[in-house]
Amino acid sequence: MQLTRHKASSSGDNSITFPGLESWNPATEVATMAADVNKQRALCRISLKTLRDKFGVGEEGPMRSLAEHRGAIQAAAKKLIENDDYQEDGSVLIRARDL
Repeated sequence: MQLTRHKASSSGDNSITFPGLESWNPATEVATMAADVNKQRALCRISLKTLRDKFGVGEEGPMRSLAEHRGAIQAAAKKLIENDDYQEDGSVLIRARDL
């Protein structure tokens, strides 16, 4: 699926929200959370390795870690979106250095 980039507006009407849509892909070991950027959807991804390196992953797994550290992960995603730091597929990749 090809996604489009949704640069945050610099005119002060930035609207970046996180509607609570999340998923885990066991094949790629990547958690994805949705962000709405100026009323358009962007996917924000974080790998199991990054979750382990930054937060540790307990017995409940990566989605529990995502929930427990949601604020920091969303803040990192928001900063990447505001900086127009999208991957070629239109998603935002959150790395350890972003947290």
